[in-house]
Amino acid sequence: MRRRIFPLIGLAVFMMLPPLATWIGEPYLVSTFTRIVIFAIAAVTLDLLIGFGGMVSFGHAAFFGLGAYVSGIIAHHAAEQITLFGLPATDQALIIWPLAILVSAAAALVIGFLSLRTSGVHFIMITLAFAQMLYFLFVSMEKYGGDDGLMMLERNPLPGLDMSDDWSFYYLCLGLLAVVLFILGRLINARFGMVLRSIKQSGPRARSLGISSLAYRLTAFCIAGAGAGLAGALMANHNGFVSPALLHWTLSGDILIMVVLGGIGTLYGPVLGAVIFLALEEFLPLAFEGAGLPGFKEHWRVVFGPLLIVIVLFAKSGLYGFLLGKEAADV
Repeated sequence: MRRRIFPLIGLAVFMMLPPLATWIGEPYLVSTFTRIVIFAIAAVTLDLLIGFGGMVSFGHAAFFGLGAYVSGIIAHHAAEQITLFGLPATDQALIIWPLAILVSAAAALVIGFLSLRTSGVHFIMITLAFAQMLYFLFVSMEKYGGDDGLMMLERNPLPGLDMSDDWSFYYLCLGLLAVVLFILGRLINARFGMVLRSIKQSGPRARSLGISSLAYRLTAFCIAGAGAGLAGALMANHNGFVSPALLHWTLSGDILIMVVLGGIGTLYGPVLGAVIFLALEEFLPLAFEGAGLPGFKEHWRVVFGPLLIVIVLFAKSGLYGFLLGKEAADV
């Protein structure tokens, strides 16, 4: 019962956040809530790999950053009226965002095809290596700002929606998060998800039954990459700015922490993990300053680190799993 009630409660809370921020006189918090929702999309897609496929990727930010750069680069060409590959560029979200998803999925196909032939630490290191390769590639692209990044003059327009309005953009991101959760939920509970979990439990046994583990794991890797690409495109629009930092391994680590914090293999857990992680990042420095400890503003992770250790030791299924108890395993 709680497994069904908690997501509905979470949706209701997310729906009320912008009005609540305005009511307490802090409308800037809508931007913070939007950032949480976008990172929740990235975390949920990573959980598909780790929690259900047993693939601990340390390069998820590569697809996140690619989606952001596709959005930023095409919007830049459209604003400057410069052709892209000989074609006129457009700033329309209905064209740019699906393209960002496709580019990220294509990159995931290539990276996954090469990486999934390994496992364990080797897989972790190969995904990290690919992510860093893409990071340094965009650092070297002086045409698009290099290490300084690339500005976006405005958000990608979407018909029927005022993208300059923070509330509208927040609810659009929230709707896309709901769509991603719905799709992944259906996949996980379908034959695809059951096979993926069986491969995670015992790859040799699955292969003995005639299951192509590479095909299933590669499909999951591409789906996760596509979802991260969507989150990256949304982040580019949210920030109005893209930079190589969106592909850096530290961002992959942050997303991984969100998954672990919320609950690996719980689907909705990474959303809770994103909320807690980014809320601590936003408000712990303010709390230190209010407590007369401004020197700790830049070292909020000193508090967050022990908290994560406690959660890992005493709530091995994450906070969401801890709240649900035994129901957490029944996605």
